[in-house]
Amino acid sequence: QLHLVESGGGLVQPGGSLRLSCAASGFTLDYYAVGWFRQAPGKDREGVSCISSSGDSTAYADSVKGRFTISRDNAKNTVYLQMNSLKPEDTATYYCAITTLRNWSYAKISGSWGQGTQVTVSS
Repeated sequence: QLHLVESGGGLVQPGGSLRLSCAASGFTLDYYAVGWFRQAPGKDREGVSCISSSGDSTAYADSVKGRFTISRDNAKNTVYLQMNSLKPEDTATYYCAITTLRNWSYAKISGSWGQGTQVTVSS
């Protein structure tokens, strides 16, 4: 019943940038912390970043610190992930979901996983 739709993925060269969007459908996102997660073929899904409901607290995986920035615009019911200095190892399907600041790093979420958006970093 909680649905988030990811968009903004694509094919970029190493060092390039992408901005992913996570839009809520049918409900307001204001009350929830939201996380970004990614999964490469044959690998476990991992937490990338998380933002609190108000946007006052954020967290990042060590592998993306200094390169990725999570933000939200509650008026637009949307969470974003700005990805800079992309590396081939960032290649994965990226998902967003309701989570908590305690659980995001374990890829624990509420609701269901969406379709995700594909990010491919290659020359």
